[in-house]
Amino acid sequence: MSHPMSTSPSSAPDAAGVYDRLQSYQWNYDHPPDEVDVSLEPMGGEWSFCGRTVDSPLGMPAGPLLNGRWILYYAGLGFDVLTYKTVRSSQRPCYDLPNLQPVETGSLQGHETEVPGCESMEGSWAVSFGMPSQEPESWRRDIEWTRKQLPSEKLLSVSVVATIQPGWTLEDTADDYARCARWAVESGADCVETNFSCPNVSTADGQLYQVPHQAAVVAQRVRDAVGQTPYVIKIGHMPEPDRAQELLRAVTPHIDGIAMTNSVATTVRMPGGEMLFDGVPRGICGKATREASLEQTRLFADL
Repeated sequence: MSHPMSTSPSSAPDAAGVYDRLQSYQWNYDHPPDEVDVSLEPMGGEWSFCGRTVDSPLGMPAGPLLNGRWILYYAGLGFDVLTYKTVRSSQRPCYDLPNLQPVETGSLQGHETEVPGCESMEGSWAVSFGMPSQEPESWRRDIEWTRKQLPSEKLLSVSVVATIQPGWTLEDTADDYARCARWAVESGADCVETNFSCPNVSTADGQLYQVPHQAAVVAQRVRDAVGQTPYVIKIGHMPEPDRAQELLRAVTPHIDGIAMTNSVATTVRMPGGEMLFDGVPRGICGKATREASLEQTRLFADL
């Protein structure tokens, strides 16, 4: 069942327009914050994103941008590159709560076996959504509406992922990625991002970045589908120079950029000893992964 996006304003989850982690994904989708218009001083210098001129290098990743209303809210705060949360070729429900679980930990490097969960948000959290999506008819209509509402200088990127079915080959997966990417561009996306990393799903699309030759097949298929539209792949934690070099060699001919780092995965144990998410690793985001992300960005830039 799809849930078409209403274009009428609705009440925000709270005064700050923050995603309400105690409510369901669908509730947050249906209760975007009201638009704001914050007066900001122009940022000095000249900035570009994949060859497109932008007013600043400030962007917002796919996570909190559930639909057009959420995007307009963050655009009003001054973000200039806005990524529409990952969409699919068919409807996909969200995982059960908790979808955002606060954790209490220092900087993660990727070798940790578990982190402690906590009750209050202190800047780091485990993510467990499973890449939900509305039906294509719904998200395509919403992207078209969003691009028309955004100021022309704002760049709208759309994140897409394949919805792998039993018996699918790599070719089938590549075709599904390309289908979603083409739909996104036809609906008005200024840029397409293919999600090659999601530690919260068990299908191959969640770890494509770790298999360079497969990532290259998908990237080439997507490039063929989107033409000259800027194209970015999103990858997970990859601190090893040799693996990073192998991935770059495979995908560079087909892409314009790489978004990183899509979390550091580990398990979450609550204070009472309970393992959340049935003991299956989840992506940790926020302050705990800041240093690892900066280190990885420096690594790829140097290569």
